[in-house]
Amino acid sequence: MQYLLLIYDEESIWKNMSEAESGKMFAEYMAFTADIKKSGHFIAGDALQGVRTATTVRVRDGKTAMTDGPFAETREQLGGYYLIEAKDLDEASKIAARIPSARIGSIEIRPIMTYAGDFSTVRKD
Repeated sequence: MQYLLLIYDEESIWKNMSEAESGKMFAEYMAFTADIKKSGHFIAGDALQGVRTATTVRVRDGKTAMTDGPFAETREQLGGYYLIEAKDLDEASKIAARIPSARIGSIEIRPIMTYAGDFSTVRKD
């Protein structure tokens, strides 16, 4: 089963890290990524540019509105993601716990729904 691991942390923490601290964290990310590639869990993953580069689009009553910034103001911002293959939520949770930002933020795990072209079985939750 595929899971999306959404990485949330405070951008200010990264801004306030020393060069040595951020370099260490970056090295940990590279090692983690290499490890999940080697184990066959990795499908895709990337970091996102800062929240200041975000644009949010909403359509209401047929009118499109675009605003600068993220969807909602929160203490933690979405900073990146990994799309992984794991046998179940337990395995996905163990992988998520190894993401370096889990120590300074949070990792949201979301199962991927696959459709194979048939949208009649889409959940309405």
